[in-house]
Formats: sequence, C-alpha cells, structure tokens
Amino acid sequence: MSSDRRLPRILVDADACPVKDEAMRVADRHGLDVIFVANRFIAVPRVEGVRLQVVSDGPDAADDWIVDEVEAHDIVVTADIPLAARSLEKGAAVLGPTGKPFTTASIGAALATRDLMSHLRETGEITGGPRPFAARDRSRFLQELEHAANRSKRTLAAEAAEA
Repeated sequence: MSSDRRLPRILVDADACPVKDEAMRVADRHGLDVIFVANRFIAVPRVEGVRLQVVSDGPDAADDWIVDEVEAHDIVVTADIPLAARSLEKGAAVLGPTGKPFTTASIGAALATRDLMSHLRETGEITGGPRPFAARDRSRFLQELEHAANRSKRTLAAEAAEA
C-alpha cells in the first residue's frame, strides 16, 4: 500500500460485492490503493495496491472497520445504506455497486426508504427483493467510480497545493 495520502483510497464492502474487478481496474488506472473488507477470506490478486482486510464475523464488523479507517476524499463502495451515511459523515465519496452515488443530499431519503421497506417486509407486505444486477449497472458503476476518483484526486491535490 502506498503511504502517499495525496491520493484517495477505494474501500470496498466486499462481502457479496459484484464489482470487485471493476474497482481494481479503476484503482489501477488512477494509481489508487483498494482495500477489500470482508468477514471471510475472498480471493484478491496479490498485487501492489490491493489488500484484503478480514474482520471478525460480527454483524457490523466490516462496516465499523471501514468507518474507522476511511478518511475524507476516500471512496467507499457499498450497498449498505447505514454504512454509506456513516462514510459520508467522514467526508468520503460513496457509491453503490450499481453506480448510484450516495450524497449528503440523498442519504436521508435513502435511509427513510430503507426503514420503510424493512417495516413492510416485517409485516409481510413485500416479498420481492432488489432487481437483479445487470450489465448496465456494471457500466454505470465504472463510469461513476471514474468520476469519483477524478474528483477526489483533484480535491486532494488542491488541498495539498494550499498547504
């Protein structure tokens, strides 16, 4: 891992993440480190800049590790809305695996919708889950991660120039 904090890192909530390869591809193109966080071993390439962080099997262990580690301008990849909210509070950019960015403007509605859907599922009102992951989701993710990487790098470079 590079110690050059003038570059953002990509932290991936890796359990069941369908865009691991895409995250590595964008990280490699931009010279960024990528950390996959999971509560079990997953295969990741043994190359510079790619790391697997295995955490305990607790319900929020991966989320807690990411929040403890993430810094402003890092990029978090997760479908977990509460983790997205916590990461945004620390100044990170956050993307869902479908490429949907979570923002400070949208996270409140996302949390409210999550809570409503959870309540409806508990009462037996909703039996379906999210739509299947599609090729267009992968393409949108690549595009949005590319934008997020460029924004984070520009912002960090501007802050370093001012210091």
